[in-house]
Amino acid sequence: MKTELCDQLGIELPIFGFSHCRDVVVEVSKAGGMGVLGAAKFTPEQLEIELAWIDEHIEGRPYGIDLLLPSGGKNEQDEYPALADLERQIPRQHLDFVEALLEEYQVPEFTKEEAAAADEARVELCVKGYDSQMLFEVALEHELSLFVSALGTPPEDICSACRIRGIKVAAMAGSAKHARRHRDGGVDIIIAQGCEAGGHTGEISTMVLVPEIVDAVHPIPVLAAGGIGCGRQIAAALALGAEGAWIGSLWLCTEESELSSVIKQKLLAAKSTDTMISRYLSGKPVRQLRTAWLNAWDEEDSPGCLPRPLMHLTVVKALERIERFTQNNGSRAGELVGTPVGQIVGRIDSESSVRQLIHELVAEYLGTAERIEKLTERSQD
Repeated sequence: MKTELCDQLGIELPIFGFSHCRDVVVEVSKAGGMGVLGAAKFTPEQLEIELAWIDEHIEGRPYGIDLLLPSGGKNEQDEYPALADLERQIPRQHLDFVEALLEEYQVPEFTKEEAAAADEARVELCVKGYDSQMLFEVALEHELSLFVSALGTPPEDICSACRIRGIKVAAMAGSAKHARRHRDGGVDIIIAQGCEAGGHTGEISTMVLVPEIVDAVHPIPVLAAGGIGCGRQIAAALALGAEGAWIGSLWLCTEESELSSVIKQKLLAAKSTDTMISRYLSGKPVRQLRTAWLNAWDEEDSPGCLPRPLMHLTVVKALERIERFTQNNGSRAGELVGTPVGQIVGRIDSESSVRQLIHELVAEYLGTAERIEKLTERSQD
């Protein structure tokens, strides 16, 4: 199962486990793959805490970090728009729509202290969150093996800083055009993400996209992402020319995942048809679990989507209230709460450990490889 890219990165399995949870990252790496921390929502101070914890527990295994790092972003010394200035750009009808939804589902108000903390988070995520330069600088102080740009080709100074430290640079691509741009920008690894994936995604399916990108950027290694959650699918990804599989949604219901029990139960009950691509989170297309919240925004009386960061700024505080009160007996917040997740959610039907899942992935991959080998032998008889 080991590929050339595994040798380059010092890992045993071509399994790249993306997660916002540090425990998942550590367990994927300790099981022989490479855990990758999704860090876009952290403040620099929070990221330092997370990475220090990973360094302490990962036993020297390779791991990576994933950031939203568009080219041409702000520098630390630049001024950011004031929250009040941005809020004035949000139409009144959007704010009323959000409040009406919260009232309909009986979501309690925050206390003054909780509201103040939520406002501070809105500044970090909505105003400063699209500039990850400070997060990148924090990450460089740790023993990373992989840096992933989740949004666009990373700038040359980012690639150079990684190259000097021996850190491989990867970037997500939803089309061959994007992949060529990454290649020309000096990226080491391309992650071909099909539309089945959770989170921000494009329009081309994984089965179509992976060989297109493999051919477009050869000999740069490609990882397959989107709709991968079993060993047969890893075998398919490698057969398409990928050097490994990028897996995210599969870890959401693991024992190590920090998701609430309410969300986990919704994911365990979901079918592959229970996800949808919606802009009503960040202003960009995001595949996520279908919920009453998303359905409401799709109704005829919805005020429609705003550009980012205004859409995110409009909903982020409400979403925090929803998540905070999902287990409140007097609230129906649980009907509104959701999470980004891919179509592979239909395969997730029980909670288990990361290590057990990787064991199952490897066992099924080996069984699949053996079956294909027998088919080849039969054709030669």
